[in-house]
Amino acid sequence: MLPAATAQHAADRIETIIQRVSQIILGKEDVVRLAVTCLLARGHLLFEDQPGVGKTMLSQSLAQALGLGFRRVQFTSDLLPADILGASVYDRETAAFHFHRGPIFTQVLLADEINRATPKTQSALLEAMEEGRVTADGATHPLPEPFFVIATQNPSSQIGTFMLPESQLDRFLMRLALGVPDRTAERRLLEGQERRELQRAMQPAMSLLELQQLQTWTRAVYASSALLDYLQDLLAASRVHGRGLSPRAGLAVLAAARAWALLSGRAMVLPEDIQAVGIAVMGHRLEHAADGMTGSELAQQLIAETPVP
Repeated sequence: MLPAATAQHAADRIETIIQRVSQIILGKEDVVRLAVTCLLARGHLLFEDQPGVGKTMLSQSLAQALGLGFRRVQFTSDLLPADILGASVYDRETAAFHFHRGPIFTQVLLADEINRATPKTQSALLEAMEEGRVTADGATHPLPEPFFVIATQNPSSQIGTFMLPESQLDRFLMRLALGVPDRTAERRLLEGQERRELQRAMQPAMSLLELQQLQTWTRAVYASSALLDYLQDLLAASRVHGRGLSPRAGLAVLAAARAWALLSGRAMVLPEDIQAVGIAVMGHRLEHAADGMTGSELAQQLIAETPVP
């Protein structure tokens, strides 16, 4: 079990990152906290929101605050898997093919408007997100550590979008919506310095080794037998009316809850941690099971109705 002093030290270091990013993304500290939680849990993040609310800025700011490499890929209907993963190119001088790495070989990848690409191109990310590697022409190429995908998708009602399949959705630990800032935060945004200038001036607040240590500590956060009983009750409740949450979804909830507990300075997971991350982790996995409501609404209902031990 992680020592309490270590958990508090970790929380203090994480809070530095959250506050630094929150100076750029005004009025959305709760979303920033969940995004950092997703990274600590070694997951991937999906944003579903309208354009212009700061999703790209949040992605860039988080990468810069952590000193991580960042690449952005604009997904379009004509984008090919090789445009993301890379391709083997013939070299006449050596008379051999050499693999030229694509933009996926980075630590933070922003897959912008991912559902505008065809299912074939979307599926090119599956192995990378699950295994942390790319296979091309029979050769396996490891991706950098950490490897964190932040994808944005447009509402499915928009023209020219392809719905993400369940297998692709399941690769994302969380789905979040940034939303427009409240009136006070929007006024600060209008009156303040241009956010791009602030973002470019931001200095890393953590080294790669520190981030990897935090991710290791996250896995060491203790989950009691009673806590696991509560999690299983949630999973079982989701399956009452047909297809619900899979065992892998349960592991995702637990990983995110461990990260949220560490972020809160605790070495033990509480039911409140599961409740804090539950909608973000379960919502997009329950879209197919929701009857007359969204997946997020169903997740909220499950949390409200499942007794806490």
